[in-house]
Amino acid sequence: MPQPDRLPGTPEFRIRLPQDGAEARGWLLTRFGGNGTNRFLLREGSLVTAEEWPGLGRHARRSRAELRAEGALVDAPSVPGRPEGAPARWVATRDIECNSSSAAAALVYGYDASGPESWRTDEGHPLSDYLSTGWRPHKAWLVRGSNVSGHNLVRQLWLAEGFVSLSGAHLPPLEESDPTKSALRRFVEEGYEGAASYHQKQGLVDELHAFLTQMRVGDTVATYDDDRMYLGRITGDAVQTTSPGGLSNLRRSVTWRADGHPYDELPGELRQKLSVQHDVVDLTGVLDALDGLAGEADGTDRAEAADTLERAAPKELTLPGISEALAEELLVHDRAWLEELRELLLDEKQLVFYGPPGTGKTYLAMKLAEHFGGGPEQVKIVQFHPSYAYEDFFEGFRPVEDPETREVAFRLTAGPLRELADLASRDGNRHVPHFLIIDEINRANLAKVFGELYFLLEYRDRSVRLTYSGDDFPLPPNLFVIGTMNTADRSIALVDAAMRRRFAFVELSPRTEPTAGLLARWLAREGRDAEPARLLDALNSRVDDADFAIGPSYLMKPGVYRDGGLERTWRTKILPLLEEHHYGEGVDVAARYGLDALRERPA
Repeated sequence: MPQPDRLPGTPEFRIRLPQDGAEARGWLLTRFGGNGTNRFLLREGSLVTAEEWPGLGRHARRSRAELRAEGALVDAPSVPGRPEGAPARWVATRDIECNSSSAAAALVYGYDASGPESWRTDEGHPLSDYLSTGWRPHKAWLVRGSNVSGHNLVRQLWLAEGFVSLSGAHLPPLEESDPTKSALRRFVEEGYEGAASYHQKQGLVDELHAFLTQMRVGDTVATYDDDRMYLGRITGDAVQTTSPGGLSNLRRSVTWRADGHPYDELPGELRQKLSVQHDVVDLTGVLDALDGLAGEADGTDRAEAADTLERAAPKELTLPGISEALAEELLVHDRAWLEELRELLLDEKQLVFYGPPGTGKTYLAMKLAEHFGGGPEQVKIVQFHPSYAYEDFFEGFRPVEDPETREVAFRLTAGPLRELADLASRDGNRHVPHFLIIDEINRANLAKVFGELYFLLEYRDRSVRLTYSGDDFPLPPNLFVIGTMNTADRSIALVDAAMRRRFAFVELSPRTEPTAGLLARWLAREGRDAEPARLLDALNSRVDDADFAIGPSYLMKPGVYRDGGLERTWRTKILPLLEEHHYGEGVDVAARYGLDALRERPA
């Protein structure tokens, strides 16, 4: 005889604990928990582990403690033949209703576990086989309705009457409850001929397919109105009905939660998804955050909701601090200068090191990126040049040869920024800093290279529609950009105002610290004579344009300190730069900047 509230058609499930074969049993309930899944009943007499592991959530720990205090979990009696050293067990003295099968599994195991996979039938089949969506995961969706042909359906209909809808005014009667995409494409092409552009029809097919076929009963649904987001759970299959003007003739019943959530209080990753400009948006990627908000609004599950939010919240994005050891390795005069760079990166996400050649801009960028990112795996380097374009930097169509047919076709290919952004936005990576270093950033046409990405550099909580793939793309907040700019390169126009607004600019000049004393500190550390530092200071004091001063890195290479190395470096590396600076002026560069001149009359 079926027990009250037990989900019809589902068997009893069990978990067998390791070492001693202790067993817990239970079944699914018809009621739903705060996270949109079926509640679970742990049966009286079930055995659970007394041990709690570090990965167990706070709510589960609190729940176990409360059940112990009220006598619902007591020490299990000793069993003859039980293996020596087997872990301690508790036994349930009554039926215990849990918010979900995963909550019940955590109660039994003493650590967080997947309920749909942990609970098994006597034949070994997982609980997931018996859920209404089979193996399909619980998904979440955003459906917009605050402006459907000028009507606010969220306020007027959806929340009051308990449904969500799409407009399908020109669709014929649908014979299937979950039509294929190809069938929908045919219906839209025929029904909307002359009423919509090709792009509108393509978007409508995608939205109809998501609403009619991909959404399922039990999925989370969100909508947005008056700066508040409302959450609910889909409770019915899609139906086609009549409505005035066809504004809401495709419907799904929804149980809405009464209270909305202010937009400004939503997690950043959720606000980013809400900026996608479609009527139906897949929000499954931020499902944990939605589940936490849904449970938070449910007073009966407030404690568990807090725990869900705690688990769902991304780990805080931060950058490692600056140690004295790092400052000494980089030969920076003051650790506070490096700390300021760290703060600039956290605040702005993008900065540019600019200055004359040889000031260590690229070296410093790489060292800081590897330090803050935790290693070279999180760092990608590109160098701009005058022919560099958006297709090289982000994504574009490139010829690709088929290895079997040897035929060449154009394929959409990701560039370095897209590759790094996709890596940074993977689950598990979102709290790990990733760095893109752009060497010689001012040598390319920046507006042409960045395209619509200009916007994302300033608004990390938004997304834009990409030119080639059509994806709605955000720049992840854990992706940082460090550029370098050679101020002596006057073949390129100055960086435009839009770029300057989006980057913090940090000067590295031979006339100011940390670059001014860098060579002297390096020579002291290497145990070498300080003369090259004095000569470099004397030379720069004679250069009238700070953008053409000579950086210390020219004199920080082993070859400089072999026999004749200093003279050779001065003649082949440094003087040619100054020849270019004084081109056409009639200046005798060797007489003014040569080693002999500087040694005779040091500045």
